[in-house]
Amino acid sequence: MTAARAVTRWQLAFAAGAVLLAAADTYVVVVALPSIMTGVGLGIDHLERATPIVSGFLLGYVAMLPLLGRLSDLVGRTPVFVGCLLAFGSGSLLTATAHSLSVVVAGRAVQGLGGGGLVPVTLALVAERWPPETRGLPLGVVGAVQELGSVLGPLYGAAIVTAASWRTIFWINLPLSAALGIAFLAAGAGRQRATGGQQASGGQEAAGQRSAGQRSAGQRSAGQQSGMRSGSHGPGSDGRPDSVGAVLALGGAGLIGLGLWAPASLVDSVRWGGYWTPEVGGSAWVGLTTPVALAGVAALGAFVVWELAAPATFRRLCDLRRLPAVLAGADLPGAALLAGLLACVVISFSTADPTKQVTASSTPVLAPLAVVLAAAFVWRQRRARNPLLELGALRRRGAWGAMAVNLALGGALMAALVDVPFFARTTRYPHSQVGAALVLVRFLVAVPVGALAGGVLCRRRSWGPAVAAGGATVAALAFAAMSGWGTAALSTPLHVGGSSIGFGATDVELAVCGLGFGLAIAPVNAAVLDSVAPRLHGVASALVVVARSVGMLAGLSALTALGVRRFYEAQARIGTPLTLCPADPAHCPAYDRATNAALLQELHTVFAGAAVCAGIGAVLALALLGVRREASKAPAPASEAQTIP
Repeated sequence: MTAARAVTRWQLAFAAGAVLLAAADTYVVVVALPSIMTGVGLGIDHLERATPIVSGFLLGYVAMLPLLGRLSDLVGRTPVFVGCLLAFGSGSLLTATAHSLSVVVAGRAVQGLGGGGLVPVTLALVAERWPPETRGLPLGVVGAVQELGSVLGPLYGAAIVTAASWRTIFWINLPLSAALGIAFLAAGAGRQRATGGQQASGGQEAAGQRSAGQRSAGQRSAGQQSGMRSGSHGPGSDGRPDSVGAVLALGGAGLIGLGLWAPASLVDSVRWGGYWTPEVGGSAWVGLTTPVALAGVAALGAFVVWELAAPATFRRLCDLRRLPAVLAGADLPGAALLAGLLACVVISFSTADPTKQVTASSTPVLAPLAVVLAAAFVWRQRRARNPLLELGALRRRGAWGAMAVNLALGGALMAALVDVPFFARTTRYPHSQVGAALVLVRFLVAVPVGALAGGVLCRRRSWGPAVAAGGATVAALAFAAMSGWGTAALSTPLHVGGSSIGFGATDVELAVCGLGFGLAIAPVNAAVLDSVAPRLHGVASALVVVARSVGMLAGLSALTALGVRRFYEAQARIGTPLTLCPADPAHCPAYDRATNAALLQELHTVFAGAAVCAGIGAVLALALLGVRREASKAPAPASEAQTIP
């Protein structure tokens, strides 16, 4: 099965490339935000109005992850993966052509939905294609490319904004998404040929369900879900290619894209300009009311009708007749309740002013609503025939333990991403945002290195908890060292044997901190995949990603609020320039020095809090990530793919 192994690795490579693209786009807004604000008519002095550009992406990223994970469990990894790429590309198109804030926010939300879904689907794909004893390295690869995006995103975004328009960032996503999607599908088709066509997408989960025996009460039978997947190609799967559907889908998408793009050479043309005249004016979405865009919408409508009514002699691109059964199995009401709950959490933390509050002013309304939604979700899951999440599926310690570890590590991680550049700007680079941002590169580059190392170490499954706990401990110690940095810390070279070696102790501490975070990625993902049934790998992986995202949001708000409180306490003891420098209060070096010292106390508090979060993560990893004996002996899916090393 050498050919099957090679094709499987290629498919993972293309999936990892898509994860890298989406991860880079997550962080690209850091440098592109001022340009985006100008492009949609917002002044730089109205930064608060641009907050939805960030929170909209986070909302799309987090709220829909459980549903996407569940869909991948039902219909297979490939359809959902390609659908996520399509959503990511569609969001990129909306953002690239936007001329108003509402369209940018909508585009970024759709981008977040598609980009966020790529991660759990890829993790579940690894679990599907690699057995537990060999999946550590591929899980490390996925974690590494995800973290590498945080390095490359701001860098390539800055390069593009310097040389071209901010819109170019999002235009580039379109051909890259298309190329990665086509390559992923081609690799999947090659894998089917290499295995004699014995497996369709999602086939391993179906086999796993057949071998797992009876499901819990209230669940549909494994045979029903297997039938749902086995029909994924629809009737006539051996018939003619669906050329009509392809022409309608590509033509519709192309016309809508052309209508939104509105190239000046065509819009200003006497012959063609009328096709870009909006039918409805005065709206942020006028681009969708032009004849060109409306023709695209009509073509997509014709595509839907064709896919519903196409003769059985065609291999449908998308068998929409199965959609009701798929949505019933995905538990849309439960997904809506959970999405609403996560939206309350995201909005409460992402819209807070950390200088004044831990959570947003809307929390008194959002918190009771979140409690009601949580109770309704639990009620729904206990009574639904096909729940989004089998509540008993996460009862194993490794499953809920992985989420607890990610929650703690997410809180610590955000402290590094936000406050290391802030420290650099306060001390060594007071006049250079770029120089301050580059300090963080020491940390960011080490994270994917640690992720790969953690994946290699996890090839011994019993080492997983120790590797994760060790990585979190290393990160905690590094944060503890950072909580003692002085004003000259970034400028002080490291001396060994009385000689300077060209870099500082802070460089080592930042790299060690990033390495520690990276080491924990693969063991955490492996723990949850080892602890749940194969039929739930998608939704379980999604929940682990959600836990990390929520931890990052909550950690940023809580630690920043603690740090700001420390700053105000220190500032209250300084006095005023009038008392410190009565002769020349306008130029008071003593006051400036005292204020900078108060800022350092704020940052030291944040770093110390991050050390506590990482330490909690270490304790939780050691105590909870071990897979119990009965879990490790659960029947494995009977699939040839599990023999791939």
